[in-house]
Amino acid sequence: MPASESVAVPAEESLEQPQRARNGWVNLLFYSLGHFAVDVYSAALGVFQPLLASQRGVSLSQAGMLGGMMVFAGSVLQPVWGILSDRFRSHLFSALAPFAAAVFISSLGLASSFPTLMLLVFLGASGVASFHPQASAGATALMRGNRAKAMAVFISSGSLGFALGPTYFSLLLGKVGLDRSYLAAIPGVLVTLLLLVVLRPQPLGGRPQSSTQWAPILAVWRPLSLLYLLVFLRSTVQISFTQFLPLYLTRERGLSYESASLALSMFSSMGALGGFSGGFLADRFGAHRVIQASMLGAVPPLLLFFTTHGALAMVGLALAGLILLSTTPINVVLAQRLAPQQAATVSALMMGGSWGMAGMLLLPLAGLLAEKFSLHQVLAAFSMFPLLGYFLALQLKKEQA
Repeated sequence: MPASESVAVPAEESLEQPQRARNGWVNLLFYSLGHFAVDVYSAALGVFQPLLASQRGVSLSQAGMLGGMMVFAGSVLQPVWGILSDRFRSHLFSALAPFAAAVFISSLGLASSFPTLMLLVFLGASGVASFHPQASAGATALMRGNRAKAMAVFISSGSLGFALGPTYFSLLLGKVGLDRSYLAAIPGVLVTLLLLVVLRPQPLGGRPQSSTQWAPILAVWRPLSLLYLLVFLRSTVQISFTQFLPLYLTRERGLSYESASLALSMFSSMGALGGFSGGFLADRFGAHRVIQASMLGAVPPLLLFFTTHGALAMVGLALAGLILLSTTPINVVLAQRLAPQQAATVSALMMGGSWGMAGMLLLPLAGLLAEKFSLHQVLAAFSMFPLLGYFLALQLKKEQA
């Protein structure tokens, strides 16, 4: 998708190509930094869950409700933020997001009741949601070519933050305790200060729109719906692991809190590597082939994780993250190609709407089912969803990929 089709920047049109390219990479760098920071905090709830269960009496069903709230406010509502972003084009959607996510998520240890926990999760997740649509469009707005590669850099930076978030929070909470969890907000606040200085206050994409233009989106609703379902199925595995893996490994496999948090970081880190490589593979072999290979190839390592123990199980977990999450940037780029004038809105549908719908529907259900059966059975059942995704991916037309 040409940059001029996605987000027009009249102030940059007169720049020579080398200057435009440098501006494009600077844009990408700072949006990627913000993405890294925001997703450090978006990954924190899974690390809080064991401590909230042991020190605050949070049950498995309540843990599922917290996870559902996290993905509702942080993901399901992303299309709303995408609409606002496409309309107003303000850099503040991105610049203030790390501050909001950091302050509210890091304050979970201060909550004295379950309703307060829900409120803090909602507010922190809203910061996460406000960042992604506008930043995903702005990060590659000045890139002329290789947009899949550029999007892979942007998304992988968030995936890396998502991967390191559990380790960061587990180490910090292990030292200062749950009651002083608010100290974890400091890096996010600093990143917001940096973004306020560096990001230009001008709108990212021409004049603000008086309203969202739905016709271009409705015109491609069939391929968009297929992409949405593919992300939904992949997200079922990713988000259930993100929210419940530390609980599962500590309760049902006997790992320590630190080891369980490191396992989650490893899964997400391999996903970051997969997302980075997936963009390059898509540019070379075609997005549809990479998506098909990812959906089918993730199933064997997931089975390995659930049927073995020790180092072999961790190998399966790592490979599952690497393969399953390799399509994250690909789906976003495909959606932006289908509706280039509504780049933020369709990016939000792919990055947040589908992820959030999976979490909102399935995380509370997973918590309830886990109390009746076990987390092992529930997570193992969810891990078979990519098989259905493979058959859906077969319907992707080569010319759309």
